[in-house]
Amino acid sequence: MSQKKLLIVVDMQKDFVDGALGTKEARDILPSVFRRIGEARAANETVVFTRDTHGKDYFETQEGKRLPVAHCRKESAGWQLVDGLRAADERIFDKPAFGSVALAEFVQKEGFECAELIGVCTDICVISNALLLKAFCPELRVCVRADCCAGVTPNSHEIALNAMRACQVDIL
Repeated sequence: MSQKKLLIVVDMQKDFVDGALGTKEARDILPSVFRRIGEARAANETVVFTRDTHGKDYFETQEGKRLPVAHCRKESAGWQLVDGLRAADERIFDKPAFGSVALAEFVQKEGFECAELIGVCTDICVISNALLLKAFCPELRVCVRADCCAGVTPNSHEIALNAMRACQVDIL
């Protein structure tokens, strides 16, 4: 019997790749991200996406006060996923915070046996969503594929991977 698997592609948006908060590391993982999504589809895994989503009030939010860089504003070019990543029938979870409670509730309801996360930023949104999944679904195997993730810096990427390992998230 095959496992019911889920691939979660976290915040692979233009602003995080080559836009307002883009990094070389995020650009460098793109081929691996495309490859992993293709593998998941070929294996009939469910593929979903998260999208960092901010409004006009971003600078009044706690995040906006700590990171005063306009990014991922709803409907802007930078808010869009990288071209070619998502198939039309794949679900997107827009999230106003680092983690998505709606995503965690979806995973809990659907009864997946394994959830794998890839994307950006390892040290902010990937770790937040991985730990939310562990909280909502304590018996779910949660994995993060290190070569398909990028942090704000290479050092913060490694720190986040180690923190997730300590919380029983499998690092692939």
